[in-house]
Amino acid sequence: MLTTKEKVEIEKAMSAVPVRKAAGIEALKIVQGQRGWISDETLCDVAEYMDVSPEELDSVATFYNLLFRKPVGRHIILVCDSISCWVMGYEGIVTALQEKLKITFGETTPDLRFTILPNCCLGCCDAAPAFMIDNELFRNVTVDQLDDILNRYE
Repeated sequence: MLTTKEKVEIEKAMSAVPVRKAAGIEALKIVQGQRGWISDETLCDVAEYMDVSPEELDSVATFYNLLFRKPVGRHIILVCDSISCWVMGYEGIVTALQEKLKITFGETTPDLRFTILPNCCLGCCDAAPAFMIDNELFRNVTVDQLDDILNRYE
């Protein structure tokens, strides 16, 4: 069941586009912002509210890589895997992150603190390697910085 706040925000998103279903990504982002991820039940609730089919909305949800269809950690680590990051030390950063957190891409730490995901580009090739935690971008990252960076997030 959608909350009143979610419905108000979805209505606002739908009013900003000429066709209701064009607000699909935004509607799912609104709900995910409140709940952390998009369950099957939630997806069906949003689809019904928007008057689109659940299958149509799911095709949007599974295409857009920042919509989560399963539970994720409190903090999402997006590791840039562009060619620039690869050349500048991506593999060392990924290996160290996975060893420190004891998870691989797509997994969440047992304490639900972090989920690690690859990202095709974070748009800072001039400062590679890079990754993002939630909305904070880390540039020119070294393995030696990882503990300090991770300790900022509870």
